Parts: sequence; C-alpha cells; structure tokens
Amino acid sequence: MDCRQPVLVYVEDDEASIVVMKAIVEKVMKLNTLHVLQSRADFVQQVKQLGAKPDIFLFDIQMKPYDGFALLSMLRDDPEFSGSRVVALTASVMSEEVARLKQRGFDGAIAKPLNIAAFPDLIAKIMNGESIWYIV
Repeated sequence: MDCRQPVLVYVEDDEASIVVMKAIVEKVMKLNTLHVLQSRADFVQQVKQLGAKPDIFLFDIQMKPYDGFALLSMLRDDPEFSGSRVVALTASVMSEEVARLKQRGFDGAIAKPLNIAAFPDLIAKIMNGESIWYIV
C-alpha cells in the first residue's frame, strides 16, 4: 500500500479561499504537500519546477488572467500532464456549468464553499481513480 502523501496543486486567485484550503489540507488532513500556484501563462512551467509530480490539480474556474478551462487546456497540451487528475472548484453548480466541465475534460468538480467534513474523503476517492461530481 502506498502511504505517500498525495501532492496537491491548487490554483486560486481569492486569498480567502486559499486560507480555507490551506487550513483543510494542513490542519484537518494533516498533509504538507499542498502547492498554491497562480493563474499565469507559464503555469505548466510552475508545475514542472515543483519537483514532485502532482497527483491532483484543483482549479478554481473563475480566475484571471486565465480561467480554469484555460489552465486545463495548458495542462492537457503537455504530454507529461495530459493524463493528470484535474478537479474544478466552483461556486457555479448549475447543471449547464457541470455539463460544460465534463465536456471540457475535468475529472470532477467540488462545489464552493468547500464542505470541510467531506473534502478529505473526496480527495481520497479522487486518489483512488474515481470521478467526483460533488455539487451539493
């Protein structure tokens, strides 16, 4: 059994959301493998400089200058990350938005604000290869 901590990359431009994510991952899940990155043109280069290949990418959808869809395209265009697990974090959970996320190639979505009690289990399921569409 792999006891290695999952490496998570979180791309978000809202400082309050970053604080919440860090608290959940570090204090609730007891992980020290969260990398918070910025939405920018050299996003894939940022990821490559981390050293360890991320297990899960968590993308906010509504960001500037590049939204979650643009970042997903950048990631999928790189052969090293084309099969990476990418989950959208979004406050927009209308059925049309969820359908768009699926159509564009996200491996799942988690509604914001994050459910602190459910989040660790959702990450575990994603690590086990499940697609998670937690849009409650």
